[in-house]
Amino acid sequence: MLLQTQFAQLRKNFYHNPSPAFAARKLSLKALRAQLLAAQAELYQAAANDFGQRSASETRLLEVLPSINSIDYSLRRLKGWMKPQRRHVSMLFWPASNRVEYQPLGVVGIIVPWNYPVFLALGPLVAAISAGNKVMLKLSEYTPEINKVLRQICETALAEHVVVIEGDAAVAAEFSQLPFDHLLFTGSTAVGHHVMQAAAQHLTPVTLELGGKSPVLIGPDIHFNDYADRVIFGKCANGGQTCVAPDYLLVPAGKEQRAAEKLRAHYQKMYPQGCQSTDWTSVINTRQWQRLQQGLQDAAVAGAQIVSCGQPVNPNDPLRRMDLHLVLNAPLDTPLWQQEIFGPVLPIYGYRSTKEAIEFIRARPRPLAFYLFSQDKELQQRCREQIHAGGVCINDTLVHVGQDDLPFGGVGPSGIGHYHGKEGFLTFSHAKAVHQKGRLSSGSFAYPQLRAKWLDKVLDLWLGYRISDADRPDDTRQAEHQQKSQ
Repeated sequence: MLLQTQFAQLRKNFYHNPSPAFAARKLSLKALRAQLLAAQAELYQAAANDFGQRSASETRLLEVLPSINSIDYSLRRLKGWMKPQRRHVSMLFWPASNRVEYQPLGVVGIIVPWNYPVFLALGPLVAAISAGNKVMLKLSEYTPEINKVLRQICETALAEHVVVIEGDAAVAAEFSQLPFDHLLFTGSTAVGHHVMQAAAQHLTPVTLELGGKSPVLIGPDIHFNDYADRVIFGKCANGGQTCVAPDYLLVPAGKEQRAAEKLRAHYQKMYPQGCQSTDWTSVINTRQWQRLQQGLQDAAVAGAQIVSCGQPVNPNDPLRRMDLHLVLNAPLDTPLWQQEIFGPVLPIYGYRSTKEAIEFIRARPRPLAFYLFSQDKELQQRCREQIHAGGVCINDTLVHVGQDDLPFGGVGPSGIGHYHGKEGFLTFSHAKAVHQKGRLSSGSFAYPQLRAKWLDKVLDLWLGYRISDADRPDDTRQAEHQQKSQ
């Protein structure tokens, strides 16, 4: 009942001012920016507490910086986004005007995951506030310390606009059943099914940011030594717990061992102390920790070669730290190939031709991201045209998510809809069509008493066909029709 009461109050607040002016939205965004910057020390400590080990540098780079960039980008462009767009009016409807007005939807629900609890809360929040909405923000129960800081930020900067909700899966289920005007969920595909089902009760439109197994294709023309660090960065940022992290690596057949050696060497340069480095992020909780270990064990039992880029896993590490592990020759029916890995484990597969590699990717559910390393323009074009993925990065990984002027979202099993930048503003706005006339209306010529005299003659020329008497019902057919209808 509490959630329903909070929702009702927020909707009431919305209708007090259902179309906030640019100045009001700008004020809200600036207040959010100021509070986020002021709370940095608390956020960095909270992230370290929630994860077990996470450096302030990692949290700043991956969460605070993109959140600030998102606010700044919206502040610079919001006034232009809000302007009605003039649209064409057909000559048949002159004199008149057409325009599209971007109207706030109302109350938006946002469900936040644990892996990027700051950026994946504030990114959608910035878009929803920019569009003029009120927001209910459901934070993850796995990041309680970060939640405290986010609650403080939102209550200080956006008290009139945002309600922060915490709680476990039962609370999340109840939350997703509220009659939101839009619901955005970031999380696993399995939970995404339940969220969409719950939203369907009220026909609530949804944006689902899911995940999947994002592939990396290494082209035959590539000297992998030049690019291995980019794969390592994408795979190891946040301890591999990123929805767009490289999930598996495709390399030319016969070069699997060579690729593993290069990855191991680059990993050791980037993390000289391995997962003991202060720049390494722990696995978030025991459940995820055990799942990753089990995945490696299942692959080893099935005959795969496991290559640790640092030390073997210490199952008793209280900070749940795991070096990057490469997996070669794992059967395709093992869990590492069937499920999103979401951790520092990277299977490697050898392909015999780029055609085979593309087919290998297309035979699996469409991923949230696809990464290609190649200077071959023809291969780049083939991959862009033939592979469906939420986003594509060529000769890099991960960083496409940080582009404010690019939409972010999945396709098929990896998600529905998108946001970031203008796309976020549009997602949380209703594009309302407005057709306007003055005192004179050309529509009167379409009324029955004038149609035969004026409009039919115009349409004879316009459509190249003259309605003849044979096309009109005669008196006999009219009489028969009237009798049947009686």
